[in-house]
Amino acid sequence: MENLQSYWSDFKGNLWKKEINVRDFIQNNYTPYTGDEAFLAGATENTKAVWSKLTEMFKVEIAKGVYDAETRTPQAIDTYGPGYISKENESIVGLQTDAPLKRGIYPKGGLRMVENSLNAYGYEIDPITKEIFSRYRKTHNEGVFSAYTEDMMAVRRSGIVTGLPDAYGRGRIIGDYRRVALYGVDRLIQERKFELKKAEAPELTEEIIRKREEITEQINALKLFVKMCASYGFDVTKPATNAKEAVQWVYFAYLAATKDQDGAAMSVGRTATFLDIFIERDLAKGLITETEAQDLIDQFIIKLRIIRFLRTPEYNELFSGDPTWVTEALGGEGVDGRTLVSKTAFRYLNTLYNLGPAPEPNLTVLWSQKSPENWKNFCAKVSIDTSAIQYENDDLMRPDLGDDYGIACCVSPMKIGKQMQFFGARVNLPKALLYVINGGRDEKSGAQVAPKFEGIT
Repeated sequence: MENLQSYWSDFKGNLWKKEINVRDFIQNNYTPYTGDEAFLAGATENTKAVWSKLTEMFKVEIAKGVYDAETRTPQAIDTYGPGYISKENESIVGLQTDAPLKRGIYPKGGLRMVENSLNAYGYEIDPITKEIFSRYRKTHNEGVFSAYTEDMMAVRRSGIVTGLPDAYGRGRIIGDYRRVALYGVDRLIQERKFELKKAEAPELTEEIIRKREEITEQINALKLFVKMCASYGFDVTKPATNAKEAVQWVYFAYLAATKDQDGAAMSVGRTATFLDIFIERDLAKGLITETEAQDLIDQFIIKLRIIRFLRTPEYNELFSGDPTWVTEALGGEGVDGRTLVSKTAFRYLNTLYNLGPAPEPNLTVLWSQKSPENWKNFCAKVSIDTSAIQYENDDLMRPDLGDDYGIACCVSPMKIGKQMQFFGARVNLPKALLYVINGGRDEKSGAQVAPKFEGIT
C-alpha cells in the first residue's frame, strides 16, 4: 500500500473522493503535446512475432470465412480460461475465447442468429445448448417481440421497418474502461454498493426493484471480472501502478465487455490521453523507454484488431467485411482551450506503420481548427499513407458533449460511461412512400399495413 500511495502521489487531484471522475484526473494530469512525430519508435521483435503469427491465421480466416467458432458454451466473462497468441512475446494479454480468432456464441441475444451464423460456416450448434435456449431460457429477441404491438409486427412483417440481417436489436454504450486502471475494482464495487444502499426505500416499487437488481448484477459482474483477470495472473482489485498495468487494466475491462455482449459496435472510447499520463510518468522516471512505450500501444492495438463476433454472411456483405467498430477517439480540444493531443495519440497512429493499415480499431481523429499544426500534418501524412483514419468535427460536438466524449460505432457521439443510444431498426422510406400512394396497403401481399385511408388515384 505504501508503494501504491507513493506512486499516486505523483499525480494531481484528489483521487480518493467519493465521486468517480476520470475526466477530472485527465484534466489535472495530462501533458498537451504540440511537437512532431520525430520521437516515435518502430515495432519491437516481440510485436513482430505476435503479429506475424496472426497474419498467417488471417489467411485461414479469410479462406474459411471464420477461423474457428464455439458451438456449445455461451459466451460470458468467465466462460474461458486464459488464452494467448504467443505468450512469451505478448506484452498485453487476454483473448475473448480460449484461442485467437475463435468466435464465441451469444444465444442469450437470440438463438436463430447463432444457428444461422454457425450453419453458414459449416458448424452445428450443440443440441443441448439449442434445447436450453429454446425451452428453458428466454432470449433477448423473444423479449423484444413479446413487447411488440400488432401495428409494430405489421410493419416488421411487411418490411417497412427492418432489423439488421443478424436479427439483433441493440443499444450502444461506451463503457468507461479507464476506471479500472484509475481506481481498481474494489473501489468500483464499493461505489456500486453505495448506490445499492441509496436505492433502499420504504416501498419497493417496480423501478426500485429493477434498479437494485441491475446494480447487484453489476457488482457480480465486477467480481467475475476480477476472477477473469486473476486467471492471467493480475490483481485488478487495486489501481494500476505503472504504464504497463494501466494499458493492461484498460484492455481487460474492454475485453470483459466483448466477452459478455454481442455489440453491433463495441467502441473502446477515448483512452489515448488517459494512458499517456501513465506512460509519460514512467518515461520521466526512467522506468521504460520510448520503444517499450510504443510496444505497449502496438500490442494493445493488436488485441483490439482481433476482436471477433459471429455474424451471418449477409451482415458482412451489408457492411463490407467483418466490422466491429472498435472506435477510439483521438485528439480534440478541452473546454479550457488546451489541446487534448498527447504523445500517445501519435503512438496510436504510429501502429498503422508498425503493424500496417487496418480498419480496426476505428481510429477517429477529433478534428479541431485549433489542433496543433504538427498533429494535423501527421494525421494528413498517415491518411495519405494508409487510408485508415476517420475524422469527425470536434468543434461541432464539443459544445454539446464536453471534452470527454467518444464515438459509438462510426459517427455517433456520446459522453463516455454516461449515455447510451438505441439502435436496431431501419426504415424503408421508399416503401413507406409507396404505402402513402396505395392507401396503406401492401402492393404484393394485399395486407392493410397502415391505417386505411384513400390512396392516390
